[in-house]
Amino acid sequence: MSDLLISGGTVIPVTKEGCLYDPGEVAIRGNEILYVGSPGGNLPQDWQPQRIIRAEGKLILPGFINSHTHAAMSLFRGYGDDLPLQEWLEKKIWPVEKRLTPDAVYWGTMLAIAEMLLAGVTTFADMYFFPEAIAQAVADTGIRASIALGLLGVQSDSAANLERAIRFCSEWDGGASGRITTMLGPHAPYTCPPKFLQRVLDAARKLGVGVHIHLAETEAEVGDIKKEYGLSPIAYFFAQEPGDLHILAAHCVHVDELDMNMLAAGKVHVSHNPGSNLKLASGIAPIPQLLAKGVPVALGTDGASSNNNLDLLEEARLAALIHKGYSGQPTVIPARKALEMATVNGAAALGLAGQCGSLKAGMKADIILMDREKPHMYPAINPLSALIYSARSSDVDMVIVDGQILVEGGQLCKLDLEKIMVTAEKHSKKLFTS
Repeated sequence: MSDLLISGGTVIPVTKEGCLYDPGEVAIRGNEILYVGSPGGNLPQDWQPQRIIRAEGKLILPGFINSHTHAAMSLFRGYGDDLPLQEWLEKKIWPVEKRLTPDAVYWGTMLAIAEMLLAGVTTFADMYFFPEAIAQAVADTGIRASIALGLLGVQSDSAANLERAIRFCSEWDGGASGRITTMLGPHAPYTCPPKFLQRVLDAARKLGVGVHIHLAETEAEVGDIKKEYGLSPIAYFFAQEPGDLHILAAHCVHVDELDMNMLAAGKVHVSHNPGSNLKLASGIAPIPQLLAKGVPVALGTDGASSNNNLDLLEEARLAALIHKGYSGQPTVIPARKALEMATVNGAAALGLAGQCGSLKAGMKADIILMDREKPHMYPAINPLSALIYSARSSDVDMVIVDGQILVEGGQLCKLDLEKIMVTAEKHSKKLFTS
């Protein structure tokens, strides 16, 4: 691990102050940020970087944070497209998921991580099967992640799976030199009956971890939960008394005023997944209203089988554009808010506030550089506008996670991309032919 100085580019720290340094520099000592500001700033006199990275013509900003995905579902990319959610799940995805192995999940996760790193994602929140395999992929690649075993309370082995999830959290939380954190992952209200969900919440309290859950994704879900319990999915969840647990709720598309008030009062972090919600025709979440009520909103891609990519910059652009068009208000979700949702809000959603998501001294060195020397980025009038409305994920030039350079010159530094793609392809074909 080397001390680095990134100098000469346009630094977008994504802080409350809303400052921007052009030109600016970021100093890294070990795995932490030492300094962010204008060149020649207040650096310790005895500090000398092992490497100076010249960043003229680059945007320097925090890495993107994918607050909800199922990484290994990259193996199902393109399978079961153009179907509604429940049909997609019950007739396509759940049957093939029964054939998954730890090895398949490992290579599917490796493929997803390679895709995310090349698109500037430095941290992701995952909910899926075989969490040990996911954690090993995270450890092997250098990325940062919050991992949860997806829990279905309607299965005969639900109690055993909860115990497995508890063991996973106990063994892996803080793993990979702190790059891995854990949560418990009850799938959704329609797969987690009240007693089971209560047991999960109790376990989370004892472990001191958060809860990652899907909530109110479709109208059908809302109707079914109301029919069975007389409550909306949000009210059903709060009826199980999550108390002061850290909650990461994916989707929250079909919510009413009472639901939004509960989410705000419960300090729930919502992961907005506009691409997946559009593709599955699940609807458009009322993000401007949630933000107005003080609900913290981050961005997620969902799995690559329902999106069909893991490009968080695309989600930021979608979030900015969709809500303008849907509301008829061009001022809704401005570029800065979209960037916050992709970075600092994502860190908070994963329970990593103060560790990543912004560029500040003392925070983890999770940083990306994006190339501005492209025709679609000219003229250089407004860096924030260019980033959200013009930039492409292929503009990502360098990715640093925990002080380690993982992408340079738009290429993976430490991973064999060809091997990852070929091996993932073999596992995908095996799943569909076995």
